[in-house]
Amino acid sequence: MGLWARAITVIDSLLDGLLRWDERMLEAISESSSLNKMSTLLISATYMGDGYLWGGLALGLILFGRPIDRSYVVLGVGTMIVSIAIFRMFKTFFARPRPILVVSPLRSRFLDSYSFPSGHATTSFALAWVISVCYPHLWVQVIIYLAAIVISLSRVYMREHYPLDVICGALLGTFTSIYLLPLLQRVVF
Repeated sequence: MGLWARAITVIDSLLDGLLRWDERMLEAISESSSLNKMSTLLISATYMGDGYLWGGLALGLILFGRPIDRSYVVLGVGTMIVSIAIFRMFKTFFARPRPILVVSPLRSRFLDSYSFPSGHATTSFALAWVISVCYPHLWVQVIIYLAAIVISLSRVYMREHYPLDVICGALLGTFTSIYLLPLLQRVVF
């Protein structure tokens, strides 16, 4: 066996191990008795992550905020649009099926059937970065990142995503914002 073939074998083995870990973690999280006690919070977080939390925050800033707050909303909307385009492209490219679902009556219809990366995690962490840069107060950053984490965790808890979908979505959203925010700031300000 040549060097290239051995490298491919090692990579395949590592990927198989990673995917097995992903499936075990999905089971552990979705069946966790500790998380089952917080099921109402996690189910609510999934719905809030559909855009209601971010849209409500933006609407509040538009209606009751200062002019600078309205500019921050423009930054958030721009980041959200690009983040959605990027995660949609990745979902189409990777085409990873979602985990098997216990379909609830309210969430029986998905926008897509692909799992990787999590759109909720991507947009939540993208906006968390924007908000933490625009409002550099520790309490704001803690609250907004806790919201992003709970939204992301809820996706695994509800078996709509694997843990790696959420982890990669969080990284994708964060890196998108890190690189995009300076460009948008030059346009808006």
